[in-house]
Amino acid sequence: MKSKLPLVVGFGGYNSAGRSSGHRAYERTIYESLNGEQRSKVLQSLAGLMGLDASDEDAILSGTLVRKIESNLFDPDQAPLAKNVVLNASESDPITFEATSKQLPENLPPSWKVKALDADNKRFEVTVQGDLPVRVDTASEMSVKAAGQLPSGFDPGAYYRSQNHPRGLKMSVMGASDAILSMGIDWAEVINKIDPNDVAVYSTSAMSQVDHYGFGGVFSARNLGQRVTSKQLALGLGSMPADFTNAYVLGSLGATGAVAGACATFLYNLRWGVEEIRSGRRKVVVVGVSEAPIVPEVLDGYAAMSALATDEEIARLDGLKEANLRRASRPFGNNCGFTLAESCQYAVLMADDLALELGANVYGAVPGVFVNADGYKKSISSPGAGNYITLSKAVALARTMVGEDVVRNSSFVQAHGSSTPQNRTTESKIFNDVAQAFGIESWPVAAIKSYVGHSLGPASGDQLVSALGIFDYGILPGIKTIDGVANDVFADRLNLSKTDVNLGQEGAKVGFLNSKGFGGNNASATVLAPSLVSDYFERHYSKDELSRYYDRREETLARSAKYLEQADKGELKAIYEFGNNIVDESKIEITQDAIRVPGYKNEIALGGAEGFDDF
Repeated sequence: MKSKLPLVVGFGGYNSAGRSSGHRAYERTIYESLNGEQRSKVLQSLAGLMGLDASDEDAILSGTLVRKIESNLFDPDQAPLAKNVVLNASESDPITFEATSKQLPENLPPSWKVKALDADNKRFEVTVQGDLPVRVDTASEMSVKAAGQLPSGFDPGAYYRSQNHPRGLKMSVMGASDAILSMGIDWAEVINKIDPNDVAVYSTSAMSQVDHYGFGGVFSARNLGQRVTSKQLALGLGSMPADFTNAYVLGSLGATGAVAGACATFLYNLRWGVEEIRSGRRKVVVVGVSEAPIVPEVLDGYAAMSALATDEEIARLDGLKEANLRRASRPFGNNCGFTLAESCQYAVLMADDLALELGANVYGAVPGVFVNADGYKKSISSPGAGNYITLSKAVALARTMVGEDVVRNSSFVQAHGSSTPQNRTTESKIFNDVAQAFGIESWPVAAIKSYVGHSLGPASGDQLVSALGIFDYGILPGIKTIDGVANDVFADRLNLSKTDVNLGQEGAKVGFLNSKGFGGNNASATVLAPSLVSDYFERHYSKDELSRYYDRREETLARSAKYLEQADKGELKAIYEFGNNIVDESKIEITQDAIRVPGYKNEIALGGAEGFDDF
């Protein structure tokens, strides 16, 4: 059976550049290259998120991209900290204090003597004759103050009933909603065309939900003298972005999964989606990752690894007393570490035949995603051989599908570009070697983390939405945070520009997404521009089929444009069907050939051989 081509028919999400749908986040990264009308649309879109007037250009621009961590997350100048102090007491000089019955420990320390102060035994006098450990709540200045956080003033939980949801799940609901609504096709229309089992969702986060409402609260509760709530543990799970998308956004009965692979997590989930559609097992797959890691403890962890760019080191690079935090992330330049970020990115993949039938608009195609480990290695966090394999496979696939000329003259790379000294040498060496092997003389390289920071799990989702923008505009965002390419970068066959590069749509037909994750989680994807998909349609479908498709697509584009216009005004629509349309399990009908579930038009077929027809 011929493989189905996985098409991107919708995408959405949010990062520090803004909303992904309609290419708005991408446009923020090429803001200098836009004309006046285009800039106005970017400002309007961001102003709607930030609660600002669209005419306040300075405030809007300064409240986006990498910048100093803002107080809605925490104050990096006065970050919460606890100090353990031991108070010394003796028989001749004891420590005495009062406490309520609820404040007394269940098991009294041997050095404590307790005397009731009332008949109801509600208040007690405690006398300590020995050492008394005390935890003192204080604050300290963080060594790392820069991050790629969502635009200032944008609260993803303000658009639906998000009580007690971790920030990452709030972002997940908003990102998945944006992607679904961006299609311009009602989700019910999609489901009514297919078997409910023809849908899949692959979504997760690399680090799970780490704030107080998730695992952050679970793991700190006992030490802080607090109680774990009934929701913190469940909502902290890494699979929750998929679970929320299934249960509250799509109402999906299809396959589901949450694949984690450090910084390559988005591509790991994308790979599952691509394979499912190519094989014909699914018709529609929603892929996404949501990560909200900007909390003091996570920053402390990466700082302890010497992985983050500290304020002191950034200032030293520039010979300044104070760090320019807007330029904290400097891929392939003289750099000192990566900059943490938050992001949620979702894409709707659809098989080419269903896309034609529904009149879906096509933003690109992903024919292959490749994953390889590093083999034996000394350090688990160091880069290795696997990324040579993944990128070579991705480029080889493109050469096979669209030819050498397109790969050599009309392709670009979205680099992992983490902004560490080790990454700039190892990744550029891979790019340079692969370029030489495939006859590429000046390979354009983009590094989206220079704008939005390193969002960990969704990082390759940030790359994907940027690549889709490049296909549409033909402009490759420059690496504007660097003074120049570092001397140890292998750049003989690379085009690493500090300014935007106008490739034109003819020069931007294939994009390669590259990810190098901790632990040897290497992944690379091949992404094709809509123009190549159009060529594919011309070869595989009749003129009548294409004529009907283009007619239906006009309606799709009109509905999509209406949604984007509303979203640009800040009228965001979160899809959150909590408690609605719940399946009545008593009415499920099962036969040997199918299952019929109430509320779904089509039945779920049974009896497939799963490829073992000749068993």
